[in-house]
Amino acid sequence: MQIKSIQFVVYSGISLLDLAGPLEVFVAANYLARSTHPPYSASIIALQDTPEVFSGFSMNAEILDAQTPPAHTLIVPGGPGILEFCKDSRFFSHFVEHANTAQRLVSVCTGIFALAAAGKLEGRNVTTHWSAYDELESAFPSVLVKRGPIFINDGDIWTSAGVTSGIDMALAIVEKDLGHAAALEVARHLVVFLKRPGGQEQFSSSLALQSKSSHFSDLHAWLNNNISGDLSVSVLANFMNMGERTFARRYTESTGCTPSKMVELLRLDAVRDLLVTSNSPLKSIAKSCGFGNESTLIRRFVKHVGVTPAEYRARFNSYQ
Repeated sequence: MQIKSIQFVVYSGISLLDLAGPLEVFVAANYLARSTHPPYSASIIALQDTPEVFSGFSMNAEILDAQTPPAHTLIVPGGPGILEFCKDSRFFSHFVEHANTAQRLVSVCTGIFALAAAGKLEGRNVTTHWSAYDELESAFPSVLVKRGPIFINDGDIWTSAGVTSGIDMALAIVEKDLGHAAALEVARHLVVFLKRPGGQEQFSSSLALQSKSSHFSDLHAWLNNNISGDLSVSVLANFMNMGERTFARRYTESTGCTPSKMVELLRLDAVRDLLVTSNSPLKSIAKSCGFGNESTLIRRFVKHVGVTPAEYRARFNSYQ
């Protein structure tokens, strides 16, 4: 197997976890390969030799210049300094020219701004940290920003939400390169029990709903404790001491989500939790999460998550 060169581009104001998380995945893949020919060669490059990661802390890096060998995979971590990096006088003459030679381009969190500024993302499906969605869409309207996923792979372009999701993306890259068994072994070595799929939301439905409206926080807490029961609009309205029509209207106005859709999202959250933290049969999970029967659960799960419950469990269950 040909060794794939992995180059991380660093700069002043980088987020250390955006760098260290994915880097450790590739280092672990080499360690676990148990071969005289490791699958990856990893290096750190920069436009300056000692970029300041944050105040008072710098790191050594190889200078990116015309003699820097092409990377198979070029990774740009995010960080508060990314916009200044894109303004550097050497950005186009050094970074963009180097990116043109890479076979695979990867960004972690706001590192996506470097790839977008380099003109690499036009018409591509991408994601980033939820806090940067609006800025990215405004600055680069031709880029197809997908809100929610923790990472996306569109051909030779990989983008992630950042922070710990960079680890999930790196594991998915290892899986693509070396196979599922190798990626799972790396995940276990790093004590990353839940290797999440790219389509998984950046935060749970419960958290998203809480952030939209505090008025219904007591209702959401009650729902999570009674997920298998009768959660019809009449029951929810009664809990809030409202008429059904008034409750449905105010809830939708406040959260942007209908009560029935909210109940389904919370139940699917509960299903995913049980799939990865237990070996309970699907029939039992369907009943305990309020879906009634297995076929209904499978149909709703596939529609929302994109894979069957069995496939989801096979990939991400930590008790296997």
